Amino acid sequence: MSMSFWIINLLIVLLSFVIAGVSGIYLVPFLHKIKFGQPIKTVDGPKWHAKKQGTPTMGGFMFIISTIIAAIAGYWICRWKNGIDTTDNESFKAFYRMLSCIVYAASFGLIGFIDDFAKVVRKKNDGLTAWQKIAMQLLFSVGFLYALRKFGDNSTRIDLGFWKSPSLDIFYYILMMAVIIYLTNAVNLTDGIDGLCGSVTFIAMLVFTVCCSILKQYEMICFAMALAGGCLGFLLWNLNPAKCFMGDTGSMFLGASVTAVGLVLHKHLLLILVALVYIIEALSVVIQVGYFKITKKLRADHQGQRIFKMTPIHHHFEMSGFSEYKIVITFSLCGIIFGVLGIITLLVF
Repeated sequence: MSMSFWIINLLIVLLSFVIAGVSGIYLVPFLHKIKFGQPIKTVDGPKWHAKKQGTPTMGGFMFIISTIIAAIAGYWICRWKNGIDTTDNESFKAFYRMLSCIVYAASFGLIGFIDDFAKVVRKKNDGLTAWQKIAMQLLFSVGFLYALRKFGDNSTRIDLGFWKSPSLDIFYYILMMAVIIYLTNAVNLTDGIDGLCGSVTFIAMLVFTVCCSILKQYEMICFAMALAGGCLGFLLWNLNPAKCFMGDTGSMFLGASVTAVGLVLHKHLLLILVALVYIIEALSVVIQVGYFKITKKLRADHQGQRIFKMTPIHHHFEMSGFSEYKIVITFSLCGIIFGVLGIITLLVF
């Protein structure tokens, strides 16, 4: 692509950053006014989180709005500037691939909004049940995978770079729905301390931008850059001490966005590496719960044991004396390392 394409995409980042950052000036006081504060559960967690009680939630709307506006506007400006013919079949599919990702991510943001709204109304940290969330996630996942088959790569092979599976047909889509459920909820779990989820996702989108360029998925660059800018603008309000939380509204949107770009690129090893911080976060919960249940059954006193002080694992480090700032920096550096490994595997394989 021409230099003008990259200039436009830098402007996409700037536009999304400004929209997200400026919208917080109006959104945060509004959320305060209508008392949409985050209930904080401190029974099992760090007691010092109690001071965060009532911090406005649903701040994810900042980057949701900025991403949608900047991605669509940026795509059409790129189309006009680079003379892309939208009547061309491939250009038509490219636009609808990006639009499918936006709709899919927004639909998951809607699930998060319903969950956040229920928590705020009930004044406690219990929204939708796990099964209610999963049922809605499966429904929207089916729609996205159908759109991906129609407008994207309709291969049903798992691509790990060094190994490609035979065609899995319907089992591929079943497996991808499981991947979507795991990763979106893993991103949701990562949103546990100020600035963590936004910072890790900002890095993930920058990595995806490089990968989209290598694979010539230029329309997805617009989406990734728009979300990167939105995350950056949101971090103005979310870095410690946070003035606003993204809520499930934001984390579900981010989780769907990460899986959307990864599945559009159809490079599953890349998706694993880019999302590895989220994967580890969720895996720590699975390990903790599993170990607790096993030891509870095996011990004579039926007292379950724990491996970590608290999960997700960022809370383990927090309980061990790490500051939120240090955890965000450490996890972000891990995201950069994993992302670079992902780019390398993409170039090698």
